Amino acid sequence: MYHRILQDVIEKRNNKHKAIIVLGARQVGKTTLIKQILKQKDYLLLDGDNPTVRDLLYNPNTEEIKNIIGKHSIVFIDEAQRIHNIGITIKIIIDQLKDVDIYVTGSSSFYLQNEINEALTGRKWEYELYPLCWEEIELKEGYLKSLQQLDNILVYGMYPEVRNKRGDERFVLNQLTSSYLYKDILEFSGIRKPEILQKLLKALAYQIGNEVKYNELAQLIGVDNETVARYIQILEQAYVIFRLPPFNRNLRNEIKRNQKVYFYDNGIRNALIGNFSPFKIRNDKGALWENFLISERLKQNKYKERFAQMYFWRTKQQQEVDLVEIVDGNITGFEFKWKAKKNAKLPKTFVRNYQAKEMIIDKNNFRDFIIIK
Repeated sequence: MYHRILQDVIEKRNNKHKAIIVLGARQVGKTTLIKQILKQKDYLLLDGDNPTVRDLLYNPNTEEIKNIIGKHSIVFIDEAQRIHNIGITIKIIIDQLKDVDIYVTGSSSFYLQNEINEALTGRKWEYELYPLCWEEIELKEGYLKSLQQLDNILVYGMYPEVRNKRGDERFVLNQLTSSYLYKDILEFSGIRKPEILQKLLKALAYQIGNEVKYNELAQLIGVDNETVARYIQILEQAYVIFRLPPFNRNLRNEIKRNQKVYFYDNGIRNALIGNFSPFKIRNDKGALWENFLISERLKQNKYKERFAQMYFWRTKQQQEVDLVEIVDGNITGFEFKWKAKKNAKLPKTFVRNYQAKEMIIDKNNFRDFIIIK
């Protein structure tokens, strides 16, 4: 079992009179995380995948909730997005049963966040759990062994089940992309044309590291720009992809509209395009390396609660910075290379105009970038 960084974050925060909400894609380990936090504690598990539980929690009143919970002082509601009006139920527990601690997991933020945000204002701590991060793998397997597996990780990613079933990575990833990946999206988002979703995902998978233009995607898939924008938003809310906006403040020729799209996991991306070729012989090494580094940095920023803003920077003359990070007003630009040249530098225009710190990240120093102390 991998120790999750988020466990330490949650355990340090007093959850009295607040619900602990953990969101994330299916199969990233949300249920395992909460069970580990509650290990050796007596708690009531209410599984939203269980039809009986859904019926019991369908618009219950206070007395019905008290009867369901009984003498338990800890309640764990798993897959909460499947329970009607779950936000109201959690609110009743917090307000009326003040000695009860409540933990909640959900894998559909486009449904669950709407349910809980309105009902639970000031009553929750909300967290996001992602596929395993490099630091968690290193904690379990050690620095040397983890480094020896870097090529494998860049191809197959870091979903817990993928890591735990060596040799069956392709099967596990194909299962994830063909069933779990679409299950919540199709069930809760109102999408009626899954074939469009599949085409869009594949198109995005080929464009990691490049600017995404909605009009070009729309023409490729055969839909309008608004449909592309809506589907991309849904994929973000399902924790499949995330976007980086362009950084611009002063210069006329800076890119201001287009965005970049990255996948939370390299393995999911490669499964979507059906390419599990070894890393050393691939022609998309740079894209996989960039996706890995930026997704790892995002996980670290979230888990370590750095409140960092993440962008990319590019001009119409094709000057570019792969990642721009702003923390407490301080700007740092990062350039990613698998093997950087000794004289590699960021564009002088960017460094000079924004008084930015610059860093070149390659395979020799990447660990310092993806493990933030």
